[in-house]
Amino acid sequence: MKIGAILSAALGYVKENPQEIVKAAINATGLRFGIPLAALRWGVGQMKQGKKTPKDIEIGASPPALRLSATVDAMGTQVRASAAIKIDEVDLSVDALRIGVRLRDVRLQLVGESESPVATLIKSGALDLSKPGNLVKFIPKRPAAVVEADGDRVVIDLMKVPQIANNARLRRILAVVIPVINIRAIETDKDHLYIAFKASPLGLVQAIDAIRSET
Repeated sequence: MKIGAILSAALGYVKENPQEIVKAAINATGLRFGIPLAALRWGVGQMKQGKKTPKDIEIGASPPALRLSATVDAMGTQVRASAAIKIDEVDLSVDALRIGVRLRDVRLQLVGESESPVATLIKSGALDLSKPGNLVKFIPKRPAAVVEADGDRVVIDLMKVPQIANNARLRRILAVVIPVINIRAIETDKDHLYIAFKASPLGLVQAIDAIRSET
């Protein structure tokens, strides 16, 4: 996406919704920053489409959860998937980028007719969609980032991905930023995705030490 297009879209949104400026200022005093869902929808609309990328993505809210739906390719079978996604844990440090996710109201619907194994499972109702974590738990060769899965909850630790864990620059940035400011919560209201931060002034000493160690 070009910077000019992003700025133009942002200015257009603020012009049509001037109350957003006041709302953003009030939230900023509590270290709470909102991203309009309309902005996320616009961003998704600018994404290039590939054969394997999700299509017809819809973004909504079921506060405090984010509601997503998309048409995906599940082992050659076109499926319309939707879920309410709630972030109930955020633990960021130099050694862990851990995010706990609860998946609720999960639905899978076939797009067109198919007799594939995936289609057969969906048609039979054999999948317990109320506990998607249990399904993820037994996926063969599941992604390294998935460290826990049980019931309706899945925990992802991005530091388990070698490309991220071995990124020295990222680790240096985390060592400086995380002691001072961290994420407290991620949640929604009907029109926004909010990221709430927590500040730790006492962490300045640790951050300064991290900077000094690099000089």
